[in-house]
Amino acid sequence: MLDPRECILYSGGARGTETCFGETAEKYGLQEVNYSFEGHKVDRTRGVRVLTSEELALKDVSLTYVSRLMSRNYSTAPLFRKVLQSICWQVSSGHEVFVVGEIQEDGTVKGGTGWGAEFAKICNKPLYVFDQIQSRWFKWEKDAWEAVENPVITHRHFTATGTRFLDEEGVEAIEGLFTRSFAK
Repeated sequence: MLDPRECILYSGGARGTETCFGETAEKYGLQEVNYSFEGHKVDRTRGVRVLTSEELALKDVSLTYVSRLMSRNYSTAPLFRKVLQSICWQVSSGHEVFVVGEIQEDGTVKGGTGWGAEFAKICNKPLYVFDQIQSRWFKWEKDAWEAVENPVITHRHFTATGTRFLDEEGVEAIEGLFTRSFAK
């Protein structure tokens, strides 16, 4: 079991999943880094790390590429590009990635959260998704999702992101993940 005082949660501080992960991390005594940028509204302000425009540019991503990869159209607005860049910072910083959302038929995760999951796949990071529709955890294994029971956080530096529309089962999944991973 990891010592929570030696662990860092990397996230974005947004409403829903990221706020719940942050609050739970704080209860367990973990450090927290929430990547943001000028003009970005976050609900979770503990550990906010405001990225400069130069830092954001280091994680620039082609919106055409992301749209094709995800089989959907994303906004070309500068704010959305910055959100995708900050998600890249989150995923790059952690050694494993935990997501709460919904796995779609094509294997992607619904919404903007999906980019975090896809980027974790590209970076070959251990990736877990709690699917709120199916009420269970899945792990990405090579090229498919496999159902897993009771995953645990195994790396001191990990990333968490997910839907803004967190439901009660999603909250319970996050709390269970921390309970299994850390002695309180």
